Amino acid sequence: MAVIMDGRALARSYKERIAAQTAVMSHPPALAVILVGNDPASRTYVTNKEKDCAECGIISKEYALSVDTKEEDLLSLLEKLNRQPEIDGVLVQLPLPAGISEDKVIAAINPSKDVDAFHPYNVGLIATGNPQFLPCTPAGILALLDAYSIEIAGKHCVMVGRSNIVGKPMSLLLLGRNGTITICHSQTPDLPHITRMADILVTAVGRRDLITGSMVKEGAVVVDVAMNRDENGKFCGDVLFDEVMPKTSFITPVPGGVGPMTRIMLLENTLTAARLHGKA
Repeated sequence: MAVIMDGRALARSYKERIAAQTAVMSHPPALAVILVGNDPASRTYVTNKEKDCAECGIISKEYALSVDTKEEDLLSLLEKLNRQPEIDGVLVQLPLPAGISEDKVIAAINPSKDVDAFHPYNVGLIATGNPQFLPCTPAGILALLDAYSIEIAGKHCVMVGRSNIVGKPMSLLLLGRNGTITICHSQTPDLPHITRMADILVTAVGRRDLITGSMVKEGAVVVDVAMNRDENGKFCGDVLFDEVMPKTSFITPVPGGVGPMTRIMLLENTLTAARLHGKA
């Protein structure tokens, strides 16, 4: 019978451990969160992150900027935060409004404060196997796999999606654990043929019911990163859960699987950043 991996429960245990560590630090870690515009989903994410920080003894400072903020003004704010020694982590909530280059903004963050691990310097460290931070969603997935004692070495790992946020870094981390990696994307022919070969299948496309029961082999581990809504407004992932679940050995639900672990890994990275900056 399939085991449903409980990201909420694992995230709670991480929160308790992080809170215990921050409680004995002489100066608490501090995270600056920049929100540009009024996107409702982004507002919800930022509010949840602030709540998580409060529960774990991490100072959260929000910078809410109007939708018509100029790129140079955002870059100036980042330069200011880079120079502030009390700020350990800097996060710019994506997506950004039209007219602001995400690449420029990400590159402007001090790599030692880049708790999303999106800066090219940190991406390079991940690629070479020497990361100072791990991207939050891939790190959360690894934590889930480890918590359920799922072996990666020697397994065929199929990643559906090639984004810079999930697909590419997830593939690198699985490769670093000695998995054999196949990356699929919109130009991949005969996707079902490849997904049926996966011992570990990770999907992060954002297309509801993309992965059906016939696309998964018996006993596979299935990790669903996507967060979509069905016709009734209910959250769902890329995986047709009720059809796929009986064929799996382990599977993540949506919601309650990867999402909580993504949020907790941001706190883990902020704690790491604080230690990099000499806080203990």
